[in-house]
Amino acid sequence: MWSDLGVDLTPALYRLLGDQARLRLLRVLARERLNVTELTAVLGVAQSGVSRHLGLLKEAGLVAEERAGGFAYYRVAPRDGSAAADALWNLLDAHFAIVSAGPAGREDDARLHEVMRLRQENFEDHGGGEGRQLVPGRSWAAWARALGLLMPPLTVADLGCGEGYLTIEVARWARRVIAVDRSAAVLKSARALAARHGLRNITWRRGEIEAVPLPDGRVDLVLLSQALHHASDPALALAEAARVLAPGGKVLVLDLRRHDQHWVRDRLDDRWLGFEDRALGTAMRKAGFAEVRQQVGARRKGDPFTVIVASGTKPGAARAAKSQRP
Repeated sequence: MWSDLGVDLTPALYRLLGDQARLRLLRVLARERLNVTELTAVLGVAQSGVSRHLGLLKEAGLVAEERAGGFAYYRVAPRDGSAAADALWNLLDAHFAIVSAGPAGREDDARLHEVMRLRQENFEDHGGGEGRQLVPGRSWAAWARALGLLMPPLTVADLGCGEGYLTIEVARWARRVIAVDRSAAVLKSARALAARHGLRNITWRRGEIEAVPLPDGRVDLVLLSQALHHASDPALALAEAARVLAPGGKVLVLDLRRHDQHWVRDRLDDRWLGFEDRALGTAMRKAGFAEVRQQVGARRKGDPFTVIVASGTKPGAARAAKSQRP
């Protein structure tokens, strides 16, 4: 393509690259091979817009399409060594370097890291690279369900349940799950998902995690999975978790370690940029939890987000797990 470029086409090509979204897309594809869904997550651009930009960039010879595992993946097209290509890519590389050092570039890179983490954890690329091992049937979801078989039949409260994915997994082994979220729309979607899975041991409640709509001491386990950084008052949310737990009950917290990705406030409605390890442990103890334990839950090299997990126990004699209706 580049060898066919003439002087008359060069202004059109530069006009094509005058669009900020297309420049962002090219910079990301220069780092990783991605599909349309992944590009949508990284760029925050509607899927139709991503497809349109890709079509224009493919037509210009800047992006190449590859098929793998039934998906279409995109990457920056190989350079043909022509003077026109070298001149353009020198300018683009210089621009990418400047953007990478700024906040907009760091935000895109953070989302790219998250997309690649999800791809890795879903094992979508087991067979697609040197040194990778093909292991049919291996998945984190299967391991989570297997470990759930070791759990006793507890009454569980999933506070800040969101779309209900964790709620549904817990319901496979729990005696009963009470799922709480502030969004009526999200709860409606989660309820429909649970119905499709045929689960009947979930009660859905609308409410804030700082004012949990449950009576005192009625559950055995409270889950706060990626919920505290959305809370207006995390300390109060932890105190509410302690209140609804029976003596001897436990809380399990999965959240983010303190980070510097301010874009999550606007795009994801995060109120807190994660938590310092020591501060989270202190807050849990102040809420009344004993035997507080913390450790890194997930971390990927170069990823600005680190997951921390923490657990604590409400003091008092543990009760035998039994069905109660809050």
